[in-house]
Amino acid sequence: MDLELLVLNRHVLLSRLRENLDDLYILGQPPEGLDVTATAFLSNPQIPLAAHHHHLAGQKNIPLRVFAQEPMIIREAGSGTRKAVERFFQQAGLRLWIKMELGSNEAIKQAVAGGLGVTILSRHCISLAGDTPLLAVLDVQGLPMQRQWHLVSPRAKELSPLAKAFSEFLLTSATRLEGSWNRDFEAVAIGSPVARPGE
Repeated sequence: MDLELLVLNRHVLLSRLRENLDDLYILGQPPEGLDVTATAFLSNPQIPLAAHHHHLAGQKNIPLRVFAQEPMIIREAGSGTRKAVERFFQQAGLRLWIKMELGSNEAIKQAVAGGLGVTILSRHCISLAGDTPLLAVLDVQGLPMQRQWHLVSPRAKELSPLAKAFSEFLLTSATRLEGSWNRDFEAVAIGSPVARPGE
């Protein structure tokens, strides 16, 4: 038996979940209205990013309303990240200036590095390596947004031995993995360059 990994947007993933096509799903937000088991296993902070030469880069304690006035490059409608970002700003009583919608995090990083706008992305898609980094983490009030990755499966489904083994491996490895990411990320000062797109 082989393990197959699919990377899909939330809309397609939830459709597959409703049709009971897979054993396990990893989601930023467990689905509502579906009979599933969901276990939070890894923090998923969403961080504000801009090009390293952006006028907000290096500033401290940037008001959220100031950040909201910047052109935002964001995931497509229906993505979990998009929903979380829109809900966060709505709760703050702020309206986003959405300049561009893109279907992948890599495309968003390229656009932000090119100076087309700012974004909020998962810390996990940001590399800390690079000799000539082009992205900077911004110091914005109220950010990062604190989210969690969840391991989700249909409640009535009997998981295969492989799916059970993978689930156990993921849950036991998450703490070690998160500690490693935290150490690497804390080594980089807020406002300093952190990544070249594609790394």
